[in-house]
Amino acid sequence: MIAELNSLIERIEKHLTEDLDIARVAVELGTTEYHLRRMFSSLAGMPLSEYVRRRRMTLAAADVLGDDGLLAIATRYGYGSTEAFGRAFRSVHGVGHGDVRRHGGPLRTQPQIRFRLTVEGNTFMDTRITDGPAFRLVGHAARVPLIHHGVNPHIQAHIASLPPEEHARLKGLSNIEPAGLLQVSDSVDADYAEGSELTYLHGVAISAGTPTPEDLDSIEVPAGTWAVFRTEGEYPSTLQAAWAATATEWFPSNPWRLRPGPSIVAVLDRSEDFTTATCELWLPVERA
Repeated sequence: MIAELNSLIERIEKHLTEDLDIARVAVELGTTEYHLRRMFSSLAGMPLSEYVRRRRMTLAAADVLGDDGLLAIATRYGYGSTEAFGRAFRSVHGVGHGDVRRHGGPLRTQPQIRFRLTVEGNTFMDTRITDGPAFRLVGHAARVPLIHHGVNPHIQAHIASLPPEEHARLKGLSNIEPAGLLQVSDSVDADYAEGSELTYLHGVAISAGTPTPEDLDSIEVPAGTWAVFRTEGEYPSTLQAAWAATATEWFPSNPWRLRPGPSIVAVLDRSEDFTTATCELWLPVERA
C-alpha cells in the first residue's frame, strides 16, 4: 500500500493543473478508489482532495508572484473565475492573492508528501477474519458529523433521545452476528474528512429474512468478508486508537483492503459509567 500511495503522489504532481481521475489511477495501481482514499486520509491526516488543493495553491503562489494575469492563473489551475481562485487561495494561505502580489507573502507551503514504512508494531491487533451472510441493520438513524477523536456529542445526543425501553426492545431483535446493540457508521465520505456527514445507526443486526418493524430505519448489508478487531480499555480512546492502527499497521501488513460498506462497533462489555469497554470493530474487507 505504501508503494501505491507514493505512485499516487507522483501522478498528482504530474497533473496538478488537471482533474486527475482517481478511480482510474486506483485501478491502474491494482486497488480501489475507496481503499486508496481511506488509506491516504488515515496516513496523511487530511483528505486526498484537501492535499491536492493545498499543493495546487502552493504552486499557484509562485505564479501569483510572477507577471501572468490572475484570470490566466485561475484558469490554469482549473478555476472558472478569479473570485473562485481567490477563495481557494485564501483558504490555504490565509491572505488574498492581491496581498501576496503586493507584499510577497505571507505564504503557507504544502510540501510534497512521501509515505515511508516504519517498523513499529507497537499496537497488538487481536483480529479475526470471518465470512458473513447477507443481513440487515435495523434501529434509529441520524446524520451526524464525523469526529475522529473523543466522544461525538451528536451521537451521544441521538442515543440519549431514545427511551430506556427502546434499547431493550432493539437488543431483543438481534439474531445474528455482530450480536447485541451496535454503533453503525454508514455512507461515510470517501476521504474520511473530519466534519463530513455520515449516517449513524443505533441498532442491531438481524437475518435477511427477518421482518423489519415499520418504525425502524434499516441498512441492507450484502454477504461478504469482515475483519473483526477486539479492543479492551478506556472508552472511546482505545477503540479509536485501534481504528487508526488498522490503517497505519494492519492493512499495510496484510493482504486485505477495505470495501464499501458500514463500519460496525459491538460493545461486548462495559463499566457502569462507560469509561472502559470491551468492543469489536467490524470492517468490511476483500482480498487485495
